[in-house]
Order: sequence, then C-alpha cells, then structure tokens
Amino acid sequence: MIKVGIVGGTGYTGVELLRILVNHPSVELKVITSRSEEGVRVDDMYPNLRGFTDLQFTVPDSDALGECDVVFFATPHGVAHALAEEVINSGARVVDLSADFRIRDIATWEKWYGQKHGAPGILPEAVYGLPEVYRDAIRDARLVAAPGCYPTSVELGLIPLVEKGLITDQLLIADCKTGVSGAGRGAKVGSLFAETADSLMAYGTSGHRHLPEIRQELALAAGGKDINITFTPHLTPMIRGILSTLYVQIPGQNIEDLQAIYEARYANEPFVDVMPPGSQPATRSVKGSNVCRLALHYHEDTGQVIVLSVIDNLVKGSSGQAVQCMNIMFGLEEDMGLKHVALLP
Repeated sequence: MIKVGIVGGTGYTGVELLRILVNHPSVELKVITSRSEEGVRVDDMYPNLRGFTDLQFTVPDSDALGECDVVFFATPHGVAHALAEEVINSGARVVDLSADFRIRDIATWEKWYGQKHGAPGILPEAVYGLPEVYRDAIRDARLVAAPGCYPTSVELGLIPLVEKGLITDQLLIADCKTGVSGAGRGAKVGSLFAETADSLMAYGTSGHRHLPEIRQELALAAGGKDINITFTPHLTPMIRGILSTLYVQIPGQNIEDLQAIYEARYANEPFVDVMPPGSQPATRSVKGSNVCRLALHYHEDTGQVIVLSVIDNLVKGSSGQAVQCMNIMFGLEEDMGLKHVALLP
C-alpha cells in the first residue's frame, strides 16, 4: 500500500483528493494537515466522507509527512516552498497542486505571483504533471507540479496542432469559462451566490497568472518556439467545470485530416476523449470525472479551426490529475481509482 499524506486538506482540491483516495485500492491515508482545523475530524467538516475515513486534521509535521511514500500539497501558492524540500529529503515524493513549481523561470514566477520564490534549489527537478506529455519523466520524479485547471484544458486542446507545426506566427485565442469552485473555498465577495448567480463575467483580461504557464508549455511543445496566445477567463454560475473554446487559423485544411491528428495523438490516452467532428461537449459530461473531452470544428471558407475542450476543474484540472500522476510514479495502472463515470444530470 502507498502511504499518503495531504498538506492543506480543508479546501476543495483537498476534499476532492480525499474523495478519490479513500476508495483507491492501493492507498493508505496516513495524515492530513490543517493548522486552523487541528483536532477536527475530516468527516465533521466534510460529511460526504462519513464512513470512509476517521482521520483528524493535524498541524503539518515534517517527521510525520516524511513517513509517507507520497505527500500531496493542496495549499495556497507559496506554502509548498517552505516544506516540500524537507519532505523530499526525508524520502517521500511530492505532488504539488499549487503553482509553486509549474513555471520553470524563477523571475517569471515571481512577477506573476508577487512574491519571492521560496525553493529555487529544487525547482529544476520539478516535472510538470501533464501525463499526456511528460509521462516518462513523471515515473521517476521526486517532485511533480500538477498543472493548473485552465492550462490543462488549453494545452490538451492545442498541443496536437502545435506538435505538428501547424501553428505559425499568429495570435491564438483561448476563451475559457469556469465554475466558481475554481476560486477556492475561502470566503470572497466575488464568489457569493448573489454575486455569481444569473451572471457571466470575464476577469484577468489584461493578464491572468495561468498565462505564462500556458505559454511555457505550448512553447516547449513547439520545440522552443514562442507561441502567441491571448487567454481570457470567465466566471460562470456553476460549481464545477471548464469549457475552453480555442481559435486557430489554419487555411487549406479539412476536418477529416485535423480529426485524424487528434485521434492519433490521443489514441492511447485513457483520459482524453476525442469526440466525433462537430460535437458539442458540455461541462456536465465530465462532472466528477478525470476526462478531458475534445471536439473539432473547421470553417473551410475562413480556415478557422475551433477546438472545444471540457474538463472538471477539480478532477482532471487538479486532484484527479494529481492522483493520475501518483499512479504513474508508483507503477500502478494509470486509471486506478479514477474510473469515475461523470455525474448526470
């Protein structure tokens, strides 16, 4: 059994990790931490876990975490910097769900996250946790940086075209919508029901901190060539889900050839579903599942490719993908504990 610890278990990504891991056949949950909720039973805070765990929240302790095989950090940005290296040096492996190790350039990270990078010594060994691209590196990694939710949907939607060299010097557009759980569990005026219900709004329009992560990964997929992309997120009145509508100008193509590119690229990927051409994937079709569903549209008269990409921001966009990485790291079947059918209605 894999002994698992979770640092920061009171937020939505933390409870989603618990929901997945309590039924994982190869996992033994050993410790879950929260400074503010020390001594509180997990199932008192999250009644959906009654009967599945009797753990209590404890204060983070490096010795206790070091006894685990893998530690997930489901913490605000900057927190993993202070503890991840100590945990790794104790022999445990780390999967960080925050942005602390996603961006390879320290100056870029500091610019977008507004603080000094607290763990530059271990940053170079961090592996970006997108299995569809970095599976081989994830297997041997001591430190995995789980991708952001928006970046996951955008990157999976665009990487097949980037890898084929079909993206020239053009401005790509990523028009993305998310549910309010993406803002976290903390009390914020903008997340109140009265603020979000019956409304749709853009935010981060002049620059969102997921943008450098998206640019970084698309550039790497392009062999180091910078990819020019505008990314605009929107907040929608739903709890879970991301719909990314991605626009690329590629004249002289046809839908059959484009479809073949995507089907070949993701043929052996257990959590990417390339739907028939012209499909309209809905966020509810992936709710609670670790699947990214993609659909292609092509306007032959204009050369406009439109890629639709839907994920559950808390599963494939966060905790589910983190567990997928853990499975790879420990030589398990990649879909172990993740074979959840999406919730309908």
